[in-house]
Amino acid sequence: MASLKKIARRSFLVGSAAILGGVAFGTFKYHQPAPNPLTPGEGKAVLNPFVFVDQSGVTLIAPRAEMGQGVRSSWAALIAEELDVDPAQVTVIHGPAAKAYYNSAMMAEALPGRGYNASDFQHSLGQIVGNFSKFLDLQVTGGSSSMKDGFTRMRLAGASARETLKEAAAQRLGVARALLETEAGYVLAPGDVKLSYAELAAEAAKIAPQEAELRPAAQWKYIGKPVPRIDMTAKVTGTAGFGLDTRIDGMKFAAIKQNPHFGAGMRGFDASAAKDMAGVEQILDLGDAVAVVGSNTWLAQQAVDAIDVDWEPATYPGSTEAIFAEIEAAFAGSANSTMRDDGDVDSLPEGAELIEAEYRLPYLAHATMEPMNATALYTGDALEIWAPNQGPTVVQKAAAALTGLDTEAVTVNTTFLGGGFGRRIEVDYTNRAVQIAQQLKGTPVQLTWSREEDMRHDYYRPGAIGRYRAAVKDGKAVMVHGKIAAQSTTQEGAGRMLGLPMSGPDKGHVDAAFNQPLAIPNFRVEGYIAKPMIPVGFWRSVAASFNGFFSDSIIDEMAHKAGRDPLEFRLELARAEWEPAAKVLETVRDMSGWTGKTPAGIGRGVALVYSFGTPVAQVIEVADRDGDIAITKAWIAADLGLVVDPQNTEAQLFSGLAYGLSAACFGEITFDNGAVEQENFPDYDAMRMPSMPAVEVAVLQNQKHMGGAGEPGTPPAAPALANALFDLTGERARELPLNKRFSFV
Repeated sequence: MASLKKIARRSFLVGSAAILGGVAFGTFKYHQPAPNPLTPGEGKAVLNPFVFVDQSGVTLIAPRAEMGQGVRSSWAALIAEELDVDPAQVTVIHGPAAKAYYNSAMMAEALPGRGYNASDFQHSLGQIVGNFSKFLDLQVTGGSSSMKDGFTRMRLAGASARETLKEAAAQRLGVARALLETEAGYVLAPGDVKLSYAELAAEAAKIAPQEAELRPAAQWKYIGKPVPRIDMTAKVTGTAGFGLDTRIDGMKFAAIKQNPHFGAGMRGFDASAAKDMAGVEQILDLGDAVAVVGSNTWLAQQAVDAIDVDWEPATYPGSTEAIFAEIEAAFAGSANSTMRDDGDVDSLPEGAELIEAEYRLPYLAHATMEPMNATALYTGDALEIWAPNQGPTVVQKAAAALTGLDTEAVTVNTTFLGGGFGRRIEVDYTNRAVQIAQQLKGTPVQLTWSREEDMRHDYYRPGAIGRYRAAVKDGKAVMVHGKIAAQSTTQEGAGRMLGLPMSGPDKGHVDAAFNQPLAIPNFRVEGYIAKPMIPVGFWRSVAASFNGFFSDSIIDEMAHKAGRDPLEFRLELARAEWEPAAKVLETVRDMSGWTGKTPAGIGRGVALVYSFGTPVAQVIEVADRDGDIAITKAWIAADLGLVVDPQNTEAQLFSGLAYGLSAACFGEITFDNGAVEQENFPDYDAMRMPSMPAVEVAVLQNQKHMGGAGEPGTPPAAPALANALFDLTGERARELPLNKRFSFV
């Protein structure tokens, strides 16, 4: 295994030749590690930005948001693998907002290409491009990138920490470091000498970090095996610190009311009915919103609800129908992208049968179980924020801009997240807390949005329309031409996050449509960008959440038109394009006992979607229960290439399925007079425990490169369910949510 220095040098030579024509431009700055944000202290060895040791033991930094996906445990396992410590015996914290914790994997996804057929060179280039995230301060959690980002970096951090501690022991004992070994948090020396990492901390603090080779897979103790979740006890006992659990001496509580018309202001308000209510301490004018500060959240919320506000009207189309008319109008313009253009889709092959279909999906809210909240303390020359967030440096920079402070004067504490799904990469909820804290100088204040405020002021998954022409001939797929229109999450969401204008072909807009691993000779996918109207942002699996429905639904329609078994039809196309995609179909076929024939009252559907580096196949079974539909069973097969924790990965795929089924069956955000009509879970429902099918998951490791886990389970859920309903009822669903046409148990 090459050392970090050798890897970096070789990678730069490859990357600079590819990106800059071979011109070297500050290689030192490019490869120079970001500053270590951790401060050494007496008896405390800060071995690198991810590991420090003091008299209390080993502390590991896992600077990715823990929102239930197990990232703290998995990153800790990566560090512990090389550091020779048991993850259960160390402290794991999120760490501060810092350049050193940039996400190196997310930017790589923006490179051109389908992903599944990327060469080793393209993957190396992606790693080089990923390092530029350091200059953008992209300390973010998203894009199913945490394991890809941390797999090598965290092991290198653990290995360097291990060798530095061994060097400290070697200098103390006067022996060569090569004679020393490590085990379970101790350095072992000849003569049965055993020195704990804690007692070596003070000496290790004086030693420059040592380089180290990474261990081969044959020696791994934790990677590839289930590791108990390190946050399990805290969550079971209720001691885990979520954003809403933040408590600071002297803290006040706030509630907010914002214009239901996005981007519009406030003409004025009448707070006479609220000012004398119990617990009300202050009523604050935020310019385009009003807030109440009180002695507790409940009383503040009752008061803010009583305030009569004169809102400015919406400047975009007011109804759902009018908004979708604008999305549809995007087709009349020029395509933003044509990321796949194989063969000829303009002429129908002689003797081929044509299928024309239009699919529609609604806007969706994130509906995290923990509503938006943040706590802030502003002193005039400094600001501290406690928030469940997915981007500490994004929060930090936005708060600094809002207050006029230097970023160094803004401290961001990241709590556990009660759900994220992309919603908490935004900074609107933290900025609102900061606005209130500025008017309560020296007093910590916790702002909590009501569920209604949360639901009606989201950054939504875009509504989308997919128009497809497809053809089959002699039982074979011969042509697919897809056109996809929606607002652009890249242009709007990524533009907000980076503070940069986003232009050019939008690869993310057509993800899971242009890059499906299917060998179809005539295959074109075009993306059309609808104008900004409703605020849109990153929703679990982003555009793959709607493109997976479009791209797999048309394949199912083609299979039935061709008179073929739907699974075998896909399998034939996948085998000719990319073997790992074929393998997940074969696996889910065998798991489910798929025969292509179902008895009366039972329906089965299959779907295959590639997204975030991972092919996922799902089979869903439904049953007729006296006219209602029960979703009885589901099978999932996914190939992630290399799996850090198989049990955790299975849980992620299960979770992705549940999230996708909720959206497929019930999820819909609609608009009236420019405002969101849904306010709470009674009118924005989700899968309940009695409604969930029995689920079996198979995790494969056949493909060469590591794929993501958190999001790829979501896109196949809707098409697999819709295809099962077609098998059961003969009705083809081309619009979601499915409860518009079907009644679910």
